[in-house]
Amino acid sequence: MRIQQLNELLKYVATCRRDMAKLYGRLHTQADSSRVKLMLEYYQQHETHTAEKLEHYVDEAPKKILETWYKDIVFEDFSSRCQQLTMSANMTEDDILELHLKLDNMLINLLEKTALSTVCAETSGALNDLVRVEKIQQQRLVHSSIRMDDL
Repeated sequence: MRIQQLNELLKYVATCRRDMAKLYGRLHTQADSSRVKLMLEYYQQHETHTAEKLEHYVDEAPKKILETWYKDIVFEDFSSRCQQLTMSANMTEDDILELHLKLDNMLINLLEKTALSTVCAETSGALNDLVRVEKIQQQRLVHSSIRMDDL
């Protein structure tokens, strides 16, 4: 996928989050373990919520930032990746966490790469703030996942 403006990138990342939620919903139907199902439900809700927040940000952010142009931002077909991913019915909580972190880090790295290539300080700052929030949310999700193991 070739991205030309920041608003396209943010909308794409929101779509990717929704694709992750669909993936977790699909895996939920295939999982044997009730603990894994619980974790997948939690991740599905988390990704849907994150997508909604990003979409709200795009609606509210200053046009000047959203209309920033980029030359060489290219990203893989994340939707296809999510659609093609499969796991066995005996997947574990660790398998799910590892999968989530891999996908989540791909999106965070895309935002970081874009921030590094941004010339405008205001836009770069906004992207770096978004990356910081994404990383904090990731840490909280990991902590919540670990707490689930303690139940």
